[in-house]
Amino acid sequence: MHIHGLQKLAMVDYPGKLAATVFTGGCDLRCPFCHNALLVTRLAETPEIPEREVLDFLSSRKGLLDGVVLTGGEPLLQPDAADFLQKVRELGFAVKLDTNGCHPAALAEILEAGLADYVAMDVKNSRARYAETVGVPGFDLSPVEESVRLLRESGVDCEFRTTLVRELHRPEDLDDIAVWLEGAPKYFLQNFVDSGNLIGRGYHGFSPEELRAFADRVRPHFGCVALRGVE
Repeated sequence: MHIHGLQKLAMVDYPGKLAATVFTGGCDLRCPFCHNALLVTRLAETPEIPEREVLDFLSSRKGLLDGVVLTGGEPLLQPDAADFLQKVRELGFAVKLDTNGCHPAALAEILEAGLADYVAMDVKNSRARYAETVGVPGFDLSPVEESVRLLRESGVDCEFRTTLVRELHRPEDLDDIAVWLEGAPKYFLQNFVDSGNLIGRGYHGFSPEELRAFADRVRPHFGCVALRGVE
């Protein structure tokens, strides 16, 4: 596992649980609004943390933490992601996986082995604007569509989420996403916040009123719709 970050206590990364968050390096997307360019395009600036060191830390927190979040970058780029999650499982932790949906075979392996209790999948934009939003010309959407299908049929607790960027998202894009994910139990809208460490430049979020309007627009299509990053 190429681990490039460890947040030893995360209060909000895993809904309802105190967790440690493990960050892997590398991503196959180049979303210009990505808030963590260091893990995508500047890995040389973030030294690796040995897997054994991470597991030893987690072992020392048994009984103090509830869960572990595996995120990135894109964690399913790691060929041994399932093996790592098995080791986390053996320590007694609940597991949350964050993914961009580009690796359905790896996702299927983890779901079938029961190695994730909760999965959060990013849905970047409407299908027509996906390539533009992820920064990959000619992007093939079919793996993402397959990951959506796998999650919806898995029975594993999951959420879909979209980070809203003024320059990239229009009301009609949310309409398309709502039709695409129709009936999903949980959909979260996250406001873009400039971390100062972006892949691109010149991006902005929405006002709280605009975000609430987006949420109201898609609410009839989902079991639950909620906002993140709104005061």
